[in-house]
Amino acid sequence: MTERPDTPRLTDRAEAARQERLARETEALRANLRRRKQQSRARTAPAPDAPTPGSSDTSRNEA
Repeated sequence: MTERPDTPRLTDRAEAARQERLARETEALRANLRRRKQQSRARTAPAPDAPTPGSSDTSRNEA
């Protein structure tokens, strides 16, 4: 397939800037995904002092 003659070509400098921008964007998206996954895990994780469902907590029944 041949290139269209009216397709704009980027200079080497512009192409390098484009590649750097894409790399920064990729890293930002990955960091955002890691942050969202961490937040999701924190929301679904039980609180450290909360009893787990089905556990036998007899201290409340002894009163």
